[in-house]
Amino acid sequence: MIVFLHIVLWVLVIYVIVSILLYYLQDYFFFKPEKLPPSYQFIYENQVVDEYNLTTKDGATINGLHFKTENPKGVVLYLKGNSKSIRGWGKFAVDFTRHQYDVIMVDYRGFGKSTGRRTQQNIAADLQYVYNKIRERVSQSYIILYGRSLGSGFATKLASMNHPKMLILDAPYYSLTQVATRYIPFMPLSLIIKFPMPTYKWIKEVSCPIHIIHGTQDGLIPFKSSVKLSKIRPKATRLWPVVGGGHKNLNTFESYHHILNDIIHYKKADIDLNTTSHPKKSISDPT
Repeated sequence: MIVFLHIVLWVLVIYVIVSILLYYLQDYFFFKPEKLPPSYQFIYENQVVDEYNLTTKDGATINGLHFKTENPKGVVLYLKGNSKSIRGWGKFAVDFTRHQYDVIMVDYRGFGKSTGRRTQQNIAADLQYVYNKIRERVSQSYIILYGRSLGSGFATKLASMNHPKMLILDAPYYSLTQVATRYIPFMPLSLIIKFPMPTYKWIKEVSCPIHIIHGTQDGLIPFKSSVKLSKIRPKATRLWPVVGGGHKNLNTFESYHHILNDIIHYKKADIDLNTTSHPKKSISDPT
């Protein structure tokens, strides 16, 4: 009996130690930032781009890029994933500038040239600050929020507090807590995780049309997470699967670019259900 109690005690001690380590080291698991020197020059072929820096209330610097088009139809605030910096992510701006939309990209705190203490609350506040700067010049009805992977949660949070034209989620997670639980299911993540990112809660408050893009073979964030999200506000949400797509390669699929085209140029279509087999009398698709 004494031996058994000693074993249980040691297991508990190890469990507590591992929990403490996970609490303090989780930034290394969730974030893979690339640091850039202040003198770094952003250059993109066939793209007109301006660099800017914003200073937050707590003295942090948020570095960003503005990809410009002639006679823009609107602006896309593109919130990137958890790796590298906007130096590499900038190549995706062309997927929107080709449709005559300006693109704003920012580096989260600790990424690229951005500075400051990184917390979920700080990043959310930084992005609201950026959003406010955009809507000083552009009506919200011309703003598209695009969130990729990690950025999908922040984009949903922004959309829940504002009124953009639409919200596009690329490989979104139900919550980061759920993603982490897949890899370490026996740890008390709900208590120790600093970035729970409950997308499923925020999406309930989104009033604009929601479009979700997800690869069916995503090994990091399963396609089923988007299926679950799409069911929260089904009348306002459309799910666009990229058949065979993984987590990092959707841009290599022609179908992804057709999907973006359909979303950006999406128009509401009223259907006369009296001419169909549907039992209801009327229906409207999300815009």
